[in-house]
Amino acid sequence: MTERPPLAWKPVGAVAGLAALALLLTINRYDYHRDELYFRMVGAHPKWGYVDQPPFTPLMVRGCIELFGDTVWAIRIPGLIFLAAAAFLLALVARELGGRALAQTLAAAGVLTTFPLTAGHITITAAPDLVLWLLVIISLMRALLRDSPRYYLWAGLFAGIALYNKHLVILLLLTFAAGLLIVGPRRALLSPWLWAGAGIAVLVGLPNLLYQIANDFPQLDMASALAENKGEDARITLLPLQLAWLGPFFVPVWIAGIVALLRRPEWRPVRAFALAYPLMLVLLFVIAGQPYYSFGLLAALFAIGAVPTANWLGDSTTRRWLLGAAVVVNCGMAIVMSLPVLPVDVIGKTPIPAINQGLSDEIGWQRYVAQVKAVYDELPAEDKPRTVLVTGNYGEAGALDRYGKPLGLPDVYSGQNELWYLGPPPESKTVVVLVSQGDPRRATAFGSCVERARLDNGYGVDNEEQTARVYVCRDLTGTWSDLWPRFQHFD
Repeated sequence: MTERPPLAWKPVGAVAGLAALALLLTINRYDYHRDELYFRMVGAHPKWGYVDQPPFTPLMVRGCIELFGDTVWAIRIPGLIFLAAAAFLLALVARELGGRALAQTLAAAGVLTTFPLTAGHITITAAPDLVLWLLVIISLMRALLRDSPRYYLWAGLFAGIALYNKHLVILLLLTFAAGLLIVGPRRALLSPWLWAGAGIAVLVGLPNLLYQIANDFPQLDMASALAENKGEDARITLLPLQLAWLGPFFVPVWIAGIVALLRRPEWRPVRAFALAYPLMLVLLFVIAGQPYYSFGLLAALFAIGAVPTANWLGDSTTRRWLLGAAVVVNCGMAIVMSLPVLPVDVIGKTPIPAINQGLSDEIGWQRYVAQVKAVYDELPAEDKPRTVLVTGNYGEAGALDRYGKPLGLPDVYSGQNELWYLGPPPESKTVVVLVSQGDPRRATAFGSCVERARLDNGYGVDNEEQTARVYVCRDLTGTWSDLWPRFQHFD
């Protein structure tokens, strides 16, 4: 069994603190991300599950609003905590394989990379998923490396909790089990502790699973829609993005982790992780899953690779300087590319919005709302009491819900994902201010629609709302109850 050195609290804590500080300094810049606006809306309607999400992240957003107020910074507080926790967990992965202070610190630096910084800055499901995946992976590693099968129970507990955030942890468990079956140790699959852990995962996640069963597995419909709408792009970018998530200078580190898992005799008990990663990529390609679904395992492989990387450095001053420069450049690039560092009126003149959609989707919301309000304000006074807002996507709906209500705008509805279930609008609402990226007549719901405006954020940043049309629509072709199913769409 590999000797486990002490946890390097000070240098790992410094990395965690630096990551949290970077998020704190940029927490209020730009505006909400479109997903944050969506979670804000659906979180106001607590459920055991949603058509596209388990309940954890929407309800976490709701809790932050209740505790700290309805602000951007309030709902982003958990990201600081998750990213700092991930730094320590990555260090623990390296420690479990004998990594000392240098290896642990390098492993922790994995949070100062493109995908973790983005996930920590924006309140989305990825940050809690990273923490929960790492907890599962550490528990499995301890069960095998320490020959202590009771850790399977902890792995099951964390996996069960993860089901409330995303169901992606099932990918990790399936590919790890396949790795055990192929490269061993196969006896682990016969352990009653492992099956007890699986039972705990099912038991803990049961309410969310029952929601899926009771509602005919809506997330399968969602997954099918994503595969249809984004599947081709997901397959094309799957491998290139694996090289980008941690940055180009860190690619040799996680590759070293895979190689060391396969070669080092003392690491044989956990070499299934080396096989789980390519198996997961194959599975994601087959199901057209999003490229970031594999990141939790990739991050763990990076932390594992930090151990042989630290050994390679030895006492060489040259190698240490080279690694230090690579870390600084890699992390510096990631901070600029992942966080709203540049002024909002400058970023549109750079390639960053095209590279990182997360940042472009934080720009322009209040201007978009003002432009919709201008259309509403032009309506005849007799029309306003019977007017409702309808949007093509949840970002627009969330922005109008957050910023429009204080301005006196009417209620907003959307047919996208879970928001469809908050409709239909009241039958008395016969005038519609419609925000749409396409032809509003596609739903054949209106007798007439007149374009009144086109959205423009004014910063030259292209996002899903830029150039969307704002229509005033009248003459419903049926009741809202009959027409509303035509508005439903998943993407």
